[in-house]
Amino acid sequence: MFKVNLSENRLVPLEKQRFSDLNLHERRHLQEWLARTPEALGEELLVIQKEFDGFADTNERLDLLALDKERRLVVIENKRDDSGRDVVWQALKYVAYCSSLKKSEIVEIYQKYLDRWTTGESAVTNLCEFLEVEDLDDMVLNAGNDQRLILVAANFRKEVTATILWLIGHGVRAQCFRVVPYSFGDDVLIDLQQIIPMPEAEDYMIGMAAKESEEKSVQGTQQRRYEMRRAFWMRTKEEFRRRGISRYENISPSQFHWLASATGVSGCAYNLIFTNNEARVELSLTRSQNENKWIFDQLEQQKQDIEERFGAEFQWHRLDDKKASRICYAHPFDGFNDENWPKMIEWLCEYFVKLEDAFSEPLARLNQQLRSQGGISVGDGSDSG
Repeated sequence: MFKVNLSENRLVPLEKQRFSDLNLHERRHLQEWLARTPEALGEELLVIQKEFDGFADTNERLDLLALDKERRLVVIENKRDDSGRDVVWQALKYVAYCSSLKKSEIVEIYQKYLDRWTTGESAVTNLCEFLEVEDLDDMVLNAGNDQRLILVAANFRKEVTATILWLIGHGVRAQCFRVVPYSFGDDVLIDLQQIIPMPEAEDYMIGMAAKESEEKSVQGTQQRRYEMRRAFWMRTKEEFRRRGISRYENISPSQFHWLASATGVSGCAYNLIFTNNEARVELSLTRSQNENKWIFDQLEQQKQDIEERFGAEFQWHRLDDKKASRICYAHPFDGFNDENWPKMIEWLCEYFVKLEDAFSEPLARLNQQLRSQGGISVGDGSDSG
């Protein structure tokens, strides 16, 4: 690794170090860095426990337990300077132990983590937000044998890398990250890189390994709900097309309970929502937190005009403790009874047109204002300008 010396137009090599030489420890440092910044591993992960020892008939404990966006448990094992020869066997035991964890147990594990390391946060609320779902009752966590394994170390022995590659070839989602510290003066820099599988080949390797698994039919309620949602969205899109509503024309029917389309303003979307007990239309704001709250506040100042144009009162959810905000209008339906679908789809068509009509002009004006002033700076989130 090099530092660029611009004044002399040359590269200055940084000094490669060992964690032990820098008095940096596996648990106190490396583990804590990853627990606090799991996105350093190249994806969105939700850490739900560290030093987890909740396995029956053993005192063993894994370093970090996380959940990914696909609702799979991820076992993260850290080794400081050398992976050792037994790290794969050790990690695979933890993966096997975790494979039997039920949703209720995962929620309990995460809640214990939050109770210890945060103040008053709810595991269910955080999980719903991370997984972008209305509630956990409609979601399967830790399904089947799809658990994942991530190894982090400064150096990996050949027997470890060979075993990991073999596991990947047999459908196990496993990754190795090399973490190397460098020093530059009093500063310590960390180079964290995925080395197995190589990022350029990861999709191909995973795709080949998962091909057989993807051909298996999924059983039970979850699959039926996925199929039902796709069918619902297909019929909704057909009705939208018949009525000349083109906003969702190029958006594929989803297995999830929402269907989103662009508003023309980055990070702002019109959502159609279909659940077992209601239909909903909403404006979702998912830009940076400052800009979300600023846009929300500007729109709320126009609440009377917007709701008069819409023809009904919205639910205004600023969500001060969250990044996103949303403004929505809902109607109760028994959504899982397909006899109600014609009425639900008719309702969605009617109120989506009203939603777009109510917000298109205010959003366009705010978008122009954001562009002219280069966004919202820190501290301006609640200004009324």
